[in-house]
Amino acid sequence: MSAAPLDSSEHRSGPLLDHLARRMRLRSESVLTPLGLRPRHLVALTVLRDGGGTSQQALASTLSMDSTNIVGLLNDLESMQLIERRRSPEDRRRHVVELTDDGAKRLNEAECALASAENEVLGVLEPDEREKLYLLLRRAATGTTVTCEAMIFEDSAPADNR
Repeated sequence: MSAAPLDSSEHRSGPLLDHLARRMRLRSESVLTPLGLRPRHLVALTVLRDGGGTSQQALASTLSMDSTNIVGLLNDLESMQLIERRRSPEDRRRHVVELTDDGAKRLNEAECALASAENEVLGVLEPDEREKLYLLLRRAATGTTVTCEAMIFEDSAPADNR
């Protein structure tokens, strides 16, 4: 007896995305550990590289972290000499956070290691398929949410109201 084809309503991306994310997270952690980094370190270093020096408060806001957690994160990075914190010359109450040269080098090493991990996880896809996947995921991540109710309403609306 052959299995019936899946109804399109049975195709759920969530579990597949969760599985791939878990595999990617495990591989990422394994390649970052020898560099002394965790994923949260990498995100902060990337933000600092891409945005230049920023205030500690602005960085906390960008990373959606509270002040206690951002201080701990920055303490980790500063102890590894990957960032520097200085008082702002404009406002002595603020700290400006900047990536050091060592931080930029470590970030580059981490990005190369992560590319290798991504190649392991997504290596079965052709380069054009990986690019398409990236573009689709990026669009989904930045797109608007459509609820099932909205989709049902649209599908049941009379043709002249669409």
